[in-house]
Amino acid sequence: MPTAYVFTGQGSQFAGMGKALAAAFPAARAVFDEADAVLGEPISRLCFEGPEDQLALTENTQPATLAVSIAALRAFGGEPDLAAGHSLGEYSALTAAGALSLADALRLVRERARRMQAAVPQGVGGMVVLRKLDAEQARAIAARVTRGVCDVANYNAPGQVVLSGDAAAMDEVLEIVGPRGGLRLAVSVPFHSSLLRDAARDFATVLQGTAIRRPAFPIWCNVDAKPVQDPVAVRDALARQFAGSVLWQQSIEGMIRDAGVRRFVEFGPKPTLNKMIQQIAANLGVGDVVADAVTTPEDIARLRAAS
Repeated sequence: MPTAYVFTGQGSQFAGMGKALAAAFPAARAVFDEADAVLGEPISRLCFEGPEDQLALTENTQPATLAVSIAALRAFGGEPDLAAGHSLGEYSALTAAGALSLADALRLVRERARRMQAAVPQGVGGMVVLRKLDAEQARAIAARVTRGVCDVANYNAPGQVVLSGDAAAMDEVLEIVGPRGGLRLAVSVPFHSSLLRDAARDFATVLQGTAIRRPAFPIWCNVDAKPVQDPVAVRDALARQFAGSVLWQQSIEGMIRDAGVRRFVEFGPKPTLNKMIQQIAANLGVGDVVADAVTTPEDIARLRAAS
């Protein structure tokens, strides 16, 4: 039975993340040591101690989350049949597969975060998660918006679609769906929207200068919801992902339906993908999907005991 490793994206961070893993596993500690050296600052201290407001800054959140995800992976060990990561998490998945070195991945996501934050001034953009609306309904709402850019940013799970774009457009979305139909997200960047298109073109030049090797196992990329292993295709997918929609639901559907995956293991600061995976599986009518998480030493002990 194929196993997929999945990697958490932005929004799962908290002060204290990864601290227990680093204390319990030398392999995890080594990841944080390398991250500190590569970034030229103690990102590990920010993970372990905060403060929360600094950890929440996009340029810190992205490398910190990647470091915790890879620390959890290396503490746990093993190799999946395939993998995927949600937005930022795709870089963790590619690192797990050896397509990116840890050092290059850390540098890339920090640069990615800086360019995202610089692309749209604070307060100009926003994001809204829609509640209990399917993909077709979400696209119809986006098409109705007249006050600026409104794009579908994330297809996360059945009934959970995220829109992104101009702040005024997000206000209009909330007017259309009402207070029970949507929730504004506390983000400083309209992630995965066309407002980031120019920044995406610039970031593509950074990707061109980064070594990308053939992944040891297929990575289901966000923008196409298909597995990639060719380094050229990997680079292209990452470039398009910067301002493109995250097809997470479609990716998990493909893993379950086409690749036969029945076991998922999530790595990151805290589990945010497992519930989505279970919802997607239930929507497909597949009842034997198991979703586990590796975020703490206790998780590792439990999963090792069960294997």
